[in-house]
Order: sequence, then structure tokens, then C-alpha cells
Amino acid sequence: MRQARLEVVDAAGRWRRYPLDKDVFTVGRRAENDLILQKPDVSRDHAKIVRDGDRFVLHDSQSRYGTFVNDAKVERYQLCHGDRIQFGPKSDLSTIFLCDDTDLTTGTTASIAVAELRNVGRLLEGLRQVGAGGMAEEVLALVLDLAIEVSVAERGFVMLAADGGLEIRVARARGRVSIPGGTFKTSRKIPEEVFRSGETQAVPDLEVVAEDHPHTKPLQLHHVFCAPLRLVRFVDKDVAPEAQRIIGVLYLDSRQPCAVSADARTALEMLATEAAVVIENARLYRETIEKVRLEQEMKIAAKIQQALLPPGSWTGAYFEAMGATLPCRAIGGDFFEYMSSLPSGEAGFAVADVAGKGAPAALLTAVIQGALAAHASIPGGPADVLTRVNRTLARRAVESRFATLLYGVMSPDGRFTYCNAGHNAPFLFGRSGIRRLETGGTILGLFEAAFYDEETVELDPGDVVLAFSDGLSEAMSAEGEEFGDKRVEDCLRRHAGDSPADLLRSVLSSLREFCQGAVQNDDVTVLVVKYLGKPGGSR
Repeated sequence: MRQARLEVVDAAGRWRRYPLDKDVFTVGRRAENDLILQKPDVSRDHAKIVRDGDRFVLHDSQSRYGTFVNDAKVERYQLCHGDRIQFGPKSDLSTIFLCDDTDLTTGTTASIAVAELRNVGRLLEGLRQVGAGGMAEEVLALVLDLAIEVSVAERGFVMLAADGGLEIRVARARGRVSIPGGTFKTSRKIPEEVFRSGETQAVPDLEVVAEDHPHTKPLQLHHVFCAPLRLVRFVDKDVAPEAQRIIGVLYLDSRQPCAVSADARTALEMLATEAAVVIENARLYRETIEKVRLEQEMKIAAKIQQALLPPGSWTGAYFEAMGATLPCRAIGGDFFEYMSSLPSGEAGFAVADVAGKGAPAALLTAVIQGALAAHASIPGGPADVLTRVNRTLARRAVESRFATLLYGVMSPDGRFTYCNAGHNAPFLFGRSGIRRLETGGTILGLFEAAFYDEETVELDPGDVVLAFSDGLSEAMSAEGEEFGDKRVEDCLRRHAGDSPADLLRSVLSSLREFCQGAVQNDDVTVLVVKYLGKPGGSR
């Protein structure tokens, strides 16, 4: 007597088998049914399969939404091996009727493959559209299970390109069983040749060509089928009809000789192409998640870095100051700093530029900010402070990481003492004209024994110090021209009488106008300090 069964797979790839071992097999929402489907478009008593000798007849039980076989609505239908049954018009279940006495090596295989591949194709298409990267392993297991059944193989493997070779990613055996990692050996020559050439290979019996596969013969394998996982991306037809890339292979084998029909071969190659798309989407999904995670971390890092900077505006009894930093990425390597708790009672100002951009530069920036604050709290002039900061950085020996830094202190009587450690020389605008503040020494962090000098200048009320990083002077226009120190100086001459906030806005506005249409390629920091005059005295 013929044995028959229903095999049901849901959208998540979960597979259930129901033997048709009774005269009447019922389907519906009621708990008493043999196949219970809790779906809104399935009736309480939806359909039944009646056994009549060796025949199995499907009857619709006057359901509200209908019963379908191979996409056609039926009232009564004699089932054939491989028929696809659908209960309700929009079922996300794939239900296949199978009979065990059908010879799967005959031409019937093609019709079975086509019927089942329609269902899997729809599943894979849906997964591609929703980007189901997290379900890749489950979907590939489903692909292998179907490939094994179509090809009458005993085992199936998905092998992906890795480190110049092929790595087994998913392994299944007949009966929808996972093969534990490391418990199998396969032919290596065939999958490597398929991966390299992009051509499918089907060997009905390895015994016949044993001399070509000496390392596979001890495995007692006979039938091998291997198809490339070909990723096809359609692009603009004016550029190229299609772009293809082989990302791995679909490999099947068996200890019994077997010939794969032309129709089954076509079906398996189509399945391999669908699997390649799922694998690629899983990779893109993981990359997207990682990118989102990194972007979120960078946003948090940017907020932390902004919190480490002082407020842009600082006004004291004898000065006004305004600073701003514009990183070219989410986080940068420039900073400005105010210091109000110096041992001398004076006000301290600093502008720094760390080599590099992004996260590495931002980390070193935080280190320098901390070192500067610590050493500035110890009695000594700007040269002493930068000598200690340099020693701290050099001893840590961070490869290819250094910084330029200008540090100065201003006293109520107008004395401004500064030390310039390789930084762009600031402009000092006063009654006697404009000059640059260049006294100091080499950049920080390279030479532990570096020596630093300092200079003291006398400021008159209204004098302005304009300090900036090279991201300002070296900014490029869309035509490739540098902004340059001359434009900075001209802007200072025109707006020196303005408040520090207005002068800063004028400088940045001039920069934006100059660079319109160009990409910012470096961090920009500007600090303006104006001496107002001795407290209580005339200004």
C-alpha cells in the first residue's frame, strides 16, 4: 500500500511532517483536526484528504476562503506526488503532498523540484526584500534540505570564500539533519575548480574517473554535484549588462552513483543563485548593523568631546575670549582651552592641534587636555608647563602621534606670556600693527629632552590675539587654492575693533564663503582673546 505524507514549512523555515496514515485526514482551525492551522483565512473545518485505496483525494469542506492546488482553486482533487496545497488565498505555509513509492531518479523529479522551488523562491524573495540577515543560517539549511531531496544526495554543504580558500558554513544530511562541525570530509578538488571557473560540475560516479580524484576515492564517494554561488547584480545598461561575482559553492555528494537530470540541474543552479543573494544580504545586513553601531558610538564620542571643551565664550575682569572648533569628522584632534585657576591668579589660554583625524586623534586630544590642566596647576611659566607636557607625551611613545600647542597666560596689567610648541604662529593686533607670536620650541611628543622658551609681550587695551589651527589657513577652495595666513590677517585688520564673538564669526564666515563647494579635510579651531585693560583703570 502506498505511503503518503504532507510536508509543511513555514516562513521561518520550520519543517513539519504529517503522515497520511488514516482514511480521513482533516485540516482546519479546530483543535480536533489532524493539521491545525490557526490563521484568519482558514476555516474551522477547512478541508480533508480522503484515502481511496492507493489514491488520496483532497476535498474542500465548503471553506470560506477556498483550497488551492498548484495555485488553482479546487473543490475535489486527486493528489499527485509533488502537488503544492494552499489552505486559504494568502497562506505563508508551503504544504507539499509526497508519496514514498515515487522514484526520485526519474523525470518526476523535475516537476517536484519546480513545485517546491516556487515556494522556496517566494520565501527567499521575501527575505531579500526585508533584509533578513539574521535568518541566513536557517534559510541556507532549508536550501540544502531541498537540494538534497532534488538531487537524491546524502549530504549537502554551503562553502564560502574565506582567506583565499573555501570554508564550510552550513552542512546538512538527508532527513533534514544538521551535521556537526568537523565530523565530515568532502572532495576539495571539485568545489575549488567550480569556485575558480564558475562552471557547474556533476559527476554521476567518481569510480569511473577515480584517477582524476585520488584524494576523494578513500572517502568512498560516488555522486558529486557542485554549483557556484553566483551573485548577480544588475546595473545601468549603459554601463554593463550585469556584474557577477562567485562567493562560494553549493556542494552535494552521495556514496551511491546517481545521475542528475537536466531539469534538476537547472533547478539546483537556480537555487544556488538564490542562496548567493541570501548570503550577500546577510553580509550587507551585518555591515549595516555594525555601521549603525559605530555611528552611534561616534555620536556619543562627539558629545563627550564637546563636553570636554570649555564654553565658547569667557569674559573676565580684564579680557574677553571666544573660541570654536569645527571637526571635519564626528570627532576631531583640535581643541582650545581656558584656565582660570592658575597658581599665579592669571588667565590661561591654549590652542592645540593633534596629528591625524578621527578617533585616534580625539583620544590623544583628551590625554593632552588632561596633561595640560595638570601641569598648568603647578607653579611655573608657559615654557615650564609645555616642557612637562612634552615629557609626559614622549614617555608614552605613541607612534606617529604628536601635537602642536600654543599656551599663554594673561595678567591684569596686560602682560601676555606665551610658549609656542610648533603651532601656527598667532596674530597679535595692537596699536603698533600686527605681529606673529612664534617663540617656543618644537612640536610635543617626539623628543623627551626638547627645550622650550617663552616670550612676554605688553598689551594695550583693545589689543587682540587671534590663534588658530592649520585647518583654517590650509583650508582649500573648490579650485584647490589655500585660504592662507594672508586672508586671516586681512579679516583681523577689518574686524579687530569688533567683539571677540563678532570677530570669530567674521573669520568663519569668510572661510565658509571661500570654501563653498569644497569638502572640509581638516579640523578648524579659532580662539580670539581681547585685552580690555587693567580692572578699575582707564580703557
